Order: sequence, then C-alpha cells, then structure tokens
Amino acid sequence: MRILEYTVPEEYSERPLLHFLKGHLKLSTKIVQSLRHTYGSVTANDRIVRMIDNVFENEIVTIRIPEKSTPPLLCEMDLDIIYEDEDILVLNKPAGISAHPTRRHPNGTLANGVANYIIKNGGSEAAGRAIGRLDKGTSGVIVFAKNSLSAYRLNGKIEKTYYALVKGDISDTGTIDTPIYRPDPNKTLRAVSTTREDALPATTHWQVEKRNGDRALLKVNIETGRTHQIRVHFSSIGFALIGDDMYGGEVTENLSRPGLHCGKAEFIHPTRNEKMCFVAELAGDIKKELGDY
Repeated sequence: MRILEYTVPEEYSERPLLHFLKGHLKLSTKIVQSLRHTYGSVTANDRIVRMIDNVFENEIVTIRIPEKSTPPLLCEMDLDIIYEDEDILVLNKPAGISAHPTRRHPNGTLANGVANYIIKNGGSEAAGRAIGRLDKGTSGVIVFAKNSLSAYRLNGKIEKTYYALVKGDISDTGTIDTPIYRPDPNKTLRAVSTTREDALPATTHWQVEKRNGDRALLKVNIETGRTHQIRVHFSSIGFALIGDDMYGGEVTENLSRPGLHCGKAEFIHPTRNEKMCFVAELAGDIKKELGDY
C-alpha cells in the first residue's frame, strides 16, 4: 500500500474531497473508486473523510492507495537497476527477454522478475507495471511503476530516445510519417500503408549520431508508440535495422537481434513532480557491430 500526503490549497477549501482528488490531484476514476470503497483510506488531519465530505485549507490529506491482492507469478532474476524509489523502478533491460507476460508465456519475463524483486524487498501486492514496452530484442531504459497511482500518472508520459543501427548511406536527418497496420491478427508482424483504413498514424524522426564505414548509428525519437514502429519504418525506406531478420535486416556475427536500444527516458516524477532523466549506455553488441565507438 502506498501512503501519500497532500496539503489542501485555498482554492479547494470547503469543497468535497472528491473535487480535491480529481481536480487537484488528477486521480483516475479507477483509483478514486477504490478509495471510495475502502473505509478509512482517506483522512484529513486524522479524521476519516468520505468523498462527499468537505476538506479545508492547510489540512493534510493522507491517502492510502490499495493495490490488487492477486499475487503475480514470480521469477528470480538479476536486475540491472538504474534508479529506484517508493514509486518507480528504472532498469537497463538486456536484449533477449520479454518485458511483459502473455497468455502463452505468463512467466520468465522482466515483469515477473520485477514482481519477485518488489515482494522480496517489502512490497506486498505490488507487482510492478512496465510503462510503455520494449520489444524482446530491444535493450535499454525501461520504467516500472510500483503502484497504481504511478502507473496512471506515467502512462503515455515518458519521452524516450532510441538508438538504431542501420547499414547504408542514409541521410543525416529525416522523418518517416507513414501509418502502420497489422496484416495478420495472429502474428506480431507489422507493415506500412497509406491506403488501408485500419492503419494507424505513426511518425518517426531520426538524425545520424555516428557513421563508420557503411554503418550508421541513428538517434531516433517517435511521436507515436506503435508496435515495432522503428523497425518497420526503417525497413519501409530500405534501411532495415541490422540484426532484424523479421524486417529484412542483415544478421551478423556481432548482432543477431534488432540493433535497437532505448538510451534515454525522461518524465515528470508521479508523486514529486520533478523532472527525471535516466540513460543507459549503448549495448555492447551494437557497439561492437558499429566498431570504433
């Protein structure tokens, strides 16, 4: 259970608790409902308050956010921790491990390892929720929320910088603005189309960070977060990522997975309202393939 304290500002004085929670704290309806149905979950200066009760200026509102009680599958795993506090866990994800469980593969993912880590270190029900996703073959920074409030506030709010390795004489900068769709609902493969009604908008920007021979390391930012977006976009313009055989990339002795790495994640902390920035050094196999880096 995460316990948070907030001071009531003048503009919410003598107004119902519900207005304070949704208007000032911007809590989701789901979280507010869980508080509504848990007696004593919110107090103001140690008095229990209901959603219809007024709160007053300078009162200290204490919120006890309940978490789901269903225990997750646990998996012992070494985690490369970049940062941790009561609300978030930031990791450097290795390539070759899935971030999220699926119906067919409910265990052995990074999320299972995070759940095991959190519970072993004093967490009770919190399982850890990955905010955004990285493909199994992608390495780099990934952020986990340790409670439902953090998950709600971070969802869709993390700005990521990726590094992609391609082969060929790609231009120094560019933008790919082509919708993406799923040709087969039973497969993860994606494709681009400017005519299909089921294709979703997707925009990818890049600039060359370094060149070495016919290798180019690209700094990539995306405006949308479609599955396989970076991989399918660069394949569509003739520069499939090295190692990405799903989209026509060359598999090499050094790189047998997509040459894609999340190098930076930036966001506003979910409870402290501070700007956070975390980086992960370029993965060794991508460095080796690029050479002289």
